[in-house]
Amino acid sequence: MTVHHLDCASMCPFGGQLLLGSGGLLTGRIVGHCLLVEGPAGLTLVDTGFGTADVADPARLGRAFTAMVRPRLSLPGTALHQVRALGHDPRDVRDIVLTHLDADHAGGLGDFPEARVHVLADELRAARSPLTRGERDRYRTVQWQHGPAWVEHRTAGESWYGFAAVRLPVEPEILLVPLPGHTRGHSAVAVRDGRGWLLHCGDAYFSHREAVPGGPRGPRTLALFQRLLATDNGVRLHNQERLRALRREHDGEVRLFCAHDAHEYDLLRGVRADPGGPVER
Repeated sequence: MTVHHLDCASMCPFGGQLLLGSGGLLTGRIVGHCLLVEGPAGLTLVDTGFGTADVADPARLGRAFTAMVRPRLSLPGTALHQVRALGHDPRDVRDIVLTHLDADHAGGLGDFPEARVHVLADELRAARSPLTRGERDRYRTVQWQHGPAWVEHRTAGESWYGFAAVRLPVEPEILLVPLPGHTRGHSAVAVRDGRGWLLHCGDAYFSHREAVPGGPRGPRTLALFQRLLATDNGVRLHNQERLRALRREHDGEVRLFCAHDAHEYDLLRGVRADPGGPVER
């Protein structure tokens, strides 16, 4: 089993260095960390980043989103092209597992129309029936107007390191680990590999500093940014504390990373600087 780490949503937000601070993030660079998992029955993609249709028509992402994060849109950066660059047929992507449905995570759904799309039921409900203006603004329904093969999941009593979890019907072993707060149905994704577990925490945090037990947190500007984006900031902060406890107690078994921290992304790819293109771990 092989896991590839892909950047499918590079962004350079306005005031990036001020927002992200130092410590490996001096350039203000934000990645869209996705996973491509090679299994015995095909490929599984964890998040999709921006899609080819977003590159062709950036207006799909919304004016406010585009102005705020300044996406670096390119066809080679899309999951579709990176899957091909790794020598795979995109039709072999049988399953897509989403942390949530924000524009920089779900934009590539249309590039894999035959894949099953696994998501927490609460997240799909939020996207279909938004309760607030924030929810109405964040979800770009044009990104799934093709009618994906949704597979909605609800927690059913399974536990994973003290977290509720949903085991997916895919190989290798992949679980949805609900971590609401950033959105109503936000989830982490746990992938078992040969060294233990990879835990893609999505947007549960944005800087690697936030996941260090007892360490310094990210800059105040980043905390404010996350608070403004959160559906329930109190729940989001509680889940961050749970993730720090997980790292403190199970650091050798579970490797945590989030969707947008370039420092974590480069470490998992085994490089100190991004040379471009996908690299497997």
